[in-house]
Amino acid sequence: MHCRNLSPNSKRRINDGLPAWGAAITAWSNIANMIWEAWLTLGVIALCFGTMVTNRIAPDIVMMGGVTILLVSGVLSPAEALGGLANEGLITVAVLYVVVSGLQETGGIAWIVQSLLGRPRSLANAQLKMMTPVAALSAFLNNTPVVAVFLPAIKEWAALHRMSVSKLMIPLSYAAIAGGTCTLIGTSTNLVVNGLLISETDLPRLAMFDIAWIGVPVVVAVFCYLVAVSNTLLPDRRPAIGDFSNVREYTVEMLVEPASPLVGKSIEEANLRRLPGMYLIEVERDQHVITAVSPEERLREHDRLVFVGVVESVVHLQKIRGLKPATDQVFKLDPPHRERCLSEAVISNSSPLVGKNVREGQFRTRYNAAIIAVARNGVKIKDKIGDIVLRPGDTLLIVSHPWFAEHYRNSRDFFLVSRLDNARPPRHERGVLAMGILGAMVVSVALGWLSMLQAAMLAAGLMIVTRCTRGSVARNAVDWQVLIVIAASFAIGNALQKSGAAGTIAEQLIGLSAGMPWLALTIVYLVTSIFTALATNNAAAVVMFPIALATAQSLNVSFLPFAITLMIAASAAFATPIGYQTNLMVFGAGGYRFSDYGRIGVPLTALICFITVLITPLVWPF
Repeated sequence: MHCRNLSPNSKRRINDGLPAWGAAITAWSNIANMIWEAWLTLGVIALCFGTMVTNRIAPDIVMMGGVTILLVSGVLSPAEALGGLANEGLITVAVLYVVVSGLQETGGIAWIVQSLLGRPRSLANAQLKMMTPVAALSAFLNNTPVVAVFLPAIKEWAALHRMSVSKLMIPLSYAAIAGGTCTLIGTSTNLVVNGLLISETDLPRLAMFDIAWIGVPVVVAVFCYLVAVSNTLLPDRRPAIGDFSNVREYTVEMLVEPASPLVGKSIEEANLRRLPGMYLIEVERDQHVITAVSPEERLREHDRLVFVGVVESVVHLQKIRGLKPATDQVFKLDPPHRERCLSEAVISNSSPLVGKNVREGQFRTRYNAAIIAVARNGVKIKDKIGDIVLRPGDTLLIVSHPWFAEHYRNSRDFFLVSRLDNARPPRHERGVLAMGILGAMVVSVALGWLSMLQAAMLAAGLMIVTRCTRGSVARNAVDWQVLIVIAASFAIGNALQKSGAAGTIAEQLIGLSAGMPWLALTIVYLVTSIFTALATNNAAAVVMFPIALATAQSLNVSFLPFAITLMIAASAAFATPIGYQTNLMVFGAGGYRFSDYGRIGVPLTALICFITVLITPLVWPF
């Protein structure tokens, strides 16, 4: 059929349809003509993602390998490749690890677990108990410190109630991300887009709760989705403390201190009934022994509690406020309380302790250490600690100076001596001070007195100065793998922008909207999500803003729905661990693989895209 045989109206209809095909051809032509730097950048990104999906090489090594290729090839200058190390967000994350170490060292994390989380009835109940306060706080605070504070608390909570931590860590991050979409200050991306909206358009600035019209449905959708599918889509990876039948079990006695917060609580309420790998076998009270202890039994001052269980749970007992080792030898040790640690030692055949009970062996006098628990080849020892007659092969759990393990490692008295990491008793007397420092940090940021970086650095300094945490502990608390991946992702984001790959691909894909605002809005969301997954949320927002603005102008429609969509798309990064720094923070803690995020995050991204594109034009019409 030839066009000259058509009516003028028919020709007009055909010509109106040509731009869509022409736009598609032009789009792929422009993409094919990208400069070599752009192609190399995309190739490096594909290589990094493909390698991380296999989970054979650590993410920090993969990402830094990609940055190295871009640096050596000249795509990035040294300043651009290493610029992420000086990024304010990265430094804030690093400093927050120090703040959290102060909470851990003083028992503040345990307080958060007991006060905000309580006892879950099921996995779904546990997820909702955790996600609700996290999302609420993230609406008004930077979500990075919220996750930083809750992460160790959730790990402890999961261990306490025998839940898989891998079922909780991704929901923790996703809840923080979703909460940030509810207010203008919930995430830095919202502020970046609002700032561009003010400077580049004549549209009015957004108010604090304007985006809650879309943010609240996003939170509800994320909650419902995670509760519905996390049981099947999230991995179930538990520590090797699952089967306790063949591991060494310690007998340990703990004393309820006077004025302890546990006094008056039942065994169940005090969370002493279902410790992982440990159970309470008896309570001694006023020379009377209570066996088969009921969960409703109320604790009293000076109750002596006898537990049997694995070493991880014995360590946990040492950190419960209001409990202390029942042996008085602990309080006669030379090193100050804050310098003590836990060590394990296996008695040898030639040890002078063999054949004597703990009381007669004068362990404290010989070694300047105190025995708080004894394990014997899986046999349950029902005697009191002081009455246990020691045998060769018995494993002792010891409170000692940190140098004990090094000093006696080659001693003939022991077959083996090893120090337990992260087993220092908390400094509960400084717990209120640590929580006060955290509260001051939160308030100063919420009221705008200090930036997040300023407040975090000040809080970290105060944690060290007030001895809520020690310098050595603070240094070891920093997760360098997370920081390296964040820094590398900033560098790769720079390469996407500098090489022109991001702008070229985005412009051409947006051109495929064929003059339909709803389709254009969907494409803006999807392209922004892809760039967020490849680089960072703020970089994606900055790259996409002028493209979305030009799209709205070419369609002769309001830009406001595009701006709102851009905010949500750049913030709601669920599909990869490198798309959002909270995803990276929970990556190692949850024992995740790169593919875990795609399996649960890609469908969630599609769901949030549908909700955003559906609701946004109804609230902010084209």
